[in-house]
Parts: sequence; C-alpha cells; structure tokens
Amino acid sequence: MKLAIFATLLATASAFSINKADVGKAAAAGAFAFGVAISPANAGNVDNGEQIFNANCAACHAGGQNVIMPEKTLEKEALDQYLAGGRSEKSVITQVTNGKNAMPAFGGRLDDEAIADVAAYVIKTSEAGWD
Repeated sequence: MKLAIFATLLATASAFSINKADVGKAAAAGAFAFGVAISPANAGNVDNGEQIFNANCAACHAGGQNVIMPEKTLEKEALDQYLAGGRSEKSVITQVTNGKNAMPAFGGRLDDEAIADVAAYVIKTSEAGWD
C-alpha cells in the first residue's frame, strides 16, 4: 500500500514542470514520509517467528541447539563462526531458504515473510541467550 501511494505521488509530481534535481529530492522525501526508507530490509516479526520456529525448526534446534551437528548451534558465537555471511538476519534467511548440508531447504515450505520472521527470532534470541 505504501509503495502504491508513493508511486502515485511520484507519477503525479512528474506530470508537473519540476526541475529534475528536485524530483529526486521529492522522491526521497516521499519515501521517508511513507516509511519506505526507514523500514529495515529484513525486519521480521519476532513473535510470529517464534511460533514458526517452534512448528518447523525446534525438532532439530530446540533451545538453540543442533541435534544433527552439535557444534553448529544457534548460539551467538556459533552463528558468528559457522553461518555463511556471519550472524545476521540476511544470512539466516539464506540458510533457511536454501538449506545446507543436513539442513533441508524451507524455501518451498515457508513463504518469504515467514522465513524473515524466523530469522528475526533466531537473531534476537541468539543475542539474548536461548533458554
């Protein structure tokens, strides 16, 4: 919805005689005003991520552990050491989507939003510490 409003504003602005340099500034201001520029790229819903994690990931990763490869946990230090790309939501999204080694790909089972939510949950919980 925000993107549609922004596109409409931008199209309307271009119909008027405006200096091209000003259009770029207006587009940036419009994006900021509608929250496009201030939304983090991979901001997932942590609470929803916890529910999805418990339903899809906890069989192997309960409590942030790993029953298949015990050294590759979801603890902060292990994510820093073993996760391709380091400990970030983007890296978790890639791992969950594509799978790796014994971990299956969830890209065909979960939609992008659900995977982003799981990534947000994993990163936040790794920073706070798993129970």
